[in-house]
Amino acid sequence: MTFHTGRHAGVLVPLFAIPSRSSWGIGEIPDLPRLARWLSLSGLDFVQLLPINEMDQAHNSPYAATSAMSIDPLFVGVDGLPEFRAAGGEAALKPEAREALAAARGASRVNYEAVRTAKNAALAQAFAWFDEHDLHPGSARGDVFQTFASRERAWLDDYALFRALHDESGGEYWRDWPEGVRDRRDGSLREARRRLARPIRYYAYVQWVAQEQWVAARHACRPVGIFGDFPFMVSGHSADVWARQHEFRHDASIGTPPDAASPVGQDWGLPAYRWDVSAAGGYAWLQQRAARCAALFDGFRVDHVTGFFRTFVRERDGGMAFVPADEADQRRQGTAILEVLLSAGARITAEDLGDVPGFVREAMAHLRVPGLKVLRWERLWDEPQQPFRDPRAYPQDAVATTGTHDTDTLAGWWDTAGLDERQLCAAVSAMADAGLQADEPFSPAVRDALLRGVFASGADFVVLPIQDVFGWRDRINDPSSADGNWTWRLPWPVEDLLTVAEGRERADFLRSMSR
Repeated sequence: MTFHTGRHAGVLVPLFAIPSRSSWGIGEIPDLPRLARWLSLSGLDFVQLLPINEMDQAHNSPYAATSAMSIDPLFVGVDGLPEFRAAGGEAALKPEAREALAAARGASRVNYEAVRTAKNAALAQAFAWFDEHDLHPGSARGDVFQTFASRERAWLDDYALFRALHDESGGEYWRDWPEGVRDRRDGSLREARRRLARPIRYYAYVQWVAQEQWVAARHACRPVGIFGDFPFMVSGHSADVWARQHEFRHDASIGTPPDAASPVGQDWGLPAYRWDVSAAGGYAWLQQRAARCAALFDGFRVDHVTGFFRTFVRERDGGMAFVPADEADQRRQGTAILEVLLSAGARITAEDLGDVPGFVREAMAHLRVPGLKVLRWERLWDEPQQPFRDPRAYPQDAVATTGTHDTDTLAGWWDTAGLDERQLCAAVSAMADAGLQADEPFSPAVRDALLRGVFASGADFVVLPIQDVFGWRDRINDPSSADGNWTWRLPWPVEDLLTVAEGRERADFLRSMSR
């Protein structure tokens, strides 16, 4: 499936939000084909996921990963592993793991602690059987694993060693490790690989089974494609930053500058790129990440694209500035990085929201990288009354959408918008033709009129958060709140989208729009 030409429509939904009856309290890789069957019935041809990279064990955010390359073990369908079944399956789990599994399955939202406890135990059980029975010459399954480990060595070796050292240290930040492994001295790394050979094999095994399931699921999803997400950065305590220490600043962090909405700005607590070092090395890490994404996905969304042109760096002493400082340098750098990401061959789109300099969008337009057109923010801000832009006027190289994983839902926005804002929205021709009534409270009629208006856009891509398709008010992430973020799940097992009346009605509606 190619997404480089033509028009395409899909939904945005995190993988963690689509568990099936057989999964362990969280959406899993084998659940993707179940979602794809409903998408295909709906006339949609792709799903936009959030990052699937391995999250820090203490966090739920997919944007604070311990690796830019690994697939989170939480997404592995352990019931499908032959080693897990051979080792006794669920019945062989210890009581603590079985209790955690029951808690994970019984929760109404993703219970990450319970899921991790159950899956870590199950994966350890599966690996123990594999390590004993299949890691020997002549084992077909063992040979496939060795081929994977050799092919992915460029990232897998450092990742597996990092995870083993993390466990050995009790979860300490790598900068607090013994200086030999902290500073990556050759002798210390050789000794660590010898000492930690078994846990290193374990982490490589987990990535192998995740990859095997991913390849099978992606094939089973056809003709529905899968779009991934390319985070701007990973956690400072990550395999990538540890392996490439010279490419990052550890005495500063990145974020956003002060503005009207946030007088002190935002500090994301993530290390800052040393862009001069990255450029001198041909942006090798970004090349590697893009190649990995292209291998996993049909396309991917570039998070915080403006940051690749100019990064807002916050110094420890309170100083703050954009890096690079010069506009010409910012333009050159961002354009070069977009070219690197495009060179991997996958279709890319970009998140270009917030305070975006004009030259960023000029570069995107030149390279034909679609940016986001979020209905509620697409307005003629310099004109009297700031009217809404008609979706029919959106450029072809764009992604028309009703929101993102960080925004309020369509229902939430309509609930809080003033009548004057609703009237301005209903006045544009696409919305008027869709029958949008400004004075009506949010209802199925309002929902569908807004969705019709977005589908009428001139953009090549339409992507709708699945909450907006149904008119739900549940958010994926609320940056202003720490409660419940990244834990939302579908109200039914994902396979029930095909059978519940609401799921079938929405499929009929979407098919009529996408056609």
